[in-house]
Amino acid sequence: MRVLPSSAALAATALSVAALAGPVPAATATATATDGATAPPPPAGRYLNLHQCVYHGPFLPTSFDLMTTLVPSRDGRFSAGTDISDTPVPAAVCGPGDGTYEPSVYTAAEGYDLTTGRYLNLHQCVFWSDYDQDHLTTVVGTTDVKFVAGTNVSNTRDTDPFCGGGGTDHPVPLLSSATPLDLTAGRYLNLHQCMYYYEGFRDHFTTFAPSKDGRFRAGTNISNTPDTQPSCGAGDGNFRLIPLLSGVKALSLG
Repeated sequence: MRVLPSSAALAATALSVAALAGPVPAATATATATDGATAPPPPAGRYLNLHQCVYHGPFLPTSFDLMTTLVPSRDGRFSAGTDISDTPVPAAVCGPGDGTYEPSVYTAAEGYDLTTGRYLNLHQCVFWSDYDQDHLTTVVGTTDVKFVAGTNVSNTRDTDPFCGGGGTDHPVPLLSSATPLDLTAGRYLNLHQCMYYYEGFRDHFTTFAPSKDGRFRAGTNISNTPDTQPSCGAGDGNFRLIPLLSGVKALSLG
């Protein structure tokens, strides 16, 4: 069972709805990867700041529901400030929610230094609560230790996800994944966000990367072309794609 965050805990979670400053060009020298390949050129900014905005519905009469965004959805109330910048962020920048859903204590942000390796290893950790009949998706390590995810930048490709134990919740291997994204492969990190919902449980859950279950895949990639439409699996017949809360953000790597 997850504990509902108190108002004090929410106040302690550093959130802002202010816009982030645009990326500033970095003057970082090109490094050489340990496997002999050339590391990526200096990016548009040194840090990929992943803003993990987790919203919950404490006012729902019969259920507890968490949903995660990394990029602005078409509904700006659930925006997330993920960007590339010369400065690592101190706190998540998130939308205010819609009056029913509001930011939760699982909200967090982490800055990843893109100059330290060839691969952005995006770890997607999906957890399931039998008690709440609810999924939670995380991608960063700076959150409740039970729900951490091992996203990192490295010269080594990660193939197995690193996820927290979940406590009374448990990780879902079929929906969790580690996706190594080659930073030398293109000019843009296209971060895809696919939101699904099942009315039977009143449960949202999100994917950001391909998983072992292709029905819930998300098309995050690195390319020379900026993506403008999210690429998402169709769902499984129960959990259905919610276009309003899905989205894609093309982040310039330089």
